[in-house]
Amino acid sequence: MKLATLRNGSRDGQLVVVSRDLTRALPVPKIAATLQEALDNWARCSPLLRETAESLEQGTVPGAAFQVDRALAPLPRAYQWVDGSAYVNHVELVRKARGAEMPASFWTDPLVYQGGSDDFLGPTEDVCVASEEFGIDLEGEVAVVTDDVPMGTGSHQAREHIKLLMLVNDWSLRNLIPAELAKGFGFYQSKPSTAFSPVAVTPDELGEAWDGGKINLPLTVEINGAPFGKPEAGVDMTFDFPHLLAHVTKTRNARAGTILGSGTISNYDRSRGSACLAERRTLELIEQGKAVTPFLKFGDRVKIEMLDAQGGSIFGAIDQRVVRA
Repeated sequence: MKLATLRNGSRDGQLVVVSRDLTRALPVPKIAATLQEALDNWARCSPLLRETAESLEQGTVPGAAFQVDRALAPLPRAYQWVDGSAYVNHVELVRKARGAEMPASFWTDPLVYQGGSDDFLGPTEDVCVASEEFGIDLEGEVAVVTDDVPMGTGSHQAREHIKLLMLVNDWSLRNLIPAELAKGFGFYQSKPSTAFSPVAVTPDELGEAWDGGKINLPLTVEINGAPFGKPEAGVDMTFDFPHLLAHVTKTRNARAGTILGSGTISNYDRSRGSACLAERRTLELIEQGKAVTPFLKFGDRVKIEMLDAQGGSIFGAIDQRVVRA
C-alpha cells in the first residue's frame, strides 16, 4: 500500500491511503489521523489500511484526486531522523579528492549521523536558502521507516521492523560543511530541512525489487529538466538497511516512526551519473584538476524519482525549486 500526508492546517497533516497509480487518495480518520499514529499502532492499523488500499484499487470506496501539491512529507516531523553513508565508495571518492586516506574501518563499521527531524519539507515545497555562497547541493537517497526496534536488534531481526520506504533529498550546504566538521561535533547549519517523496510505500509494493535489505532499482535525478544521474540503489550499497538498523540500535532503542536514510546513492560505474553535485565535482577535480560543475543557484529545480520495471512512478517525484530565503 501507499500512504501520504496532506495539508489540513495542522502540523502533522492528514493521513491518506493513495492508489497504486498515485491518482486517487482517501482519508482514513477512523483508522489513524496521522502516519505517526498509524506507526505507533502498526499491528492494529496496518491490516485496516491495507484493506482500505485494496478497496481503493477495486473502486469499491470513493477516492478524491491525489493532489501532490497538497502533500507534506509522509512524516512532516519525526521523533528520529538518522542518515547513513551506506555507499562507502562515495566516501572513499570524496576523501581521495582532498588527499585523505580512508580508514579501513569505514568498510565494516557504518557511518551515521542524527539529523534535524522537526521540520521536513514536502515533495514540491521550495527550498529556501539564505545565500548561494553556501554551496547548495542535492543528495538523492532512499530511506526506511520503522516500528519500535529494540536495543540490541541483530540485522536478521531488523528486517521485520522495516515498515515503509521513501525517497529523500537530503539537501546540503557544501561550503559550510568543512568548518563545521572541523569542530568535531557534526553537521548542523550545513544540513537544512530534508525533503521526502509524496508517498511512503510498504516493501511489498516493490515486488522483487526489494530483497529485504535494499531496493534494486535506479534513482533518477534531473536538474532543470536535464538528466543528471541514474545510479542503481541496490548496487555498491556496502551496508544494507538491516545492517544499518543493527548499528543504530546497538546501544539504544529506535522508536516507531524512526526514519533511516541510506546516504547518497553512488556507483563505481560512473557512467550511471551521480545523485549529488559534490560527487560530480570530485570526479572533475580528479580527472581535470578542477571542479567545473557549479553548485545550485536560485531558481534551479531538482527532480528525484524512482520508476518500476513498467515505467510507473513508485513514490511520486520530489520536485523542488531553490529560492532565496
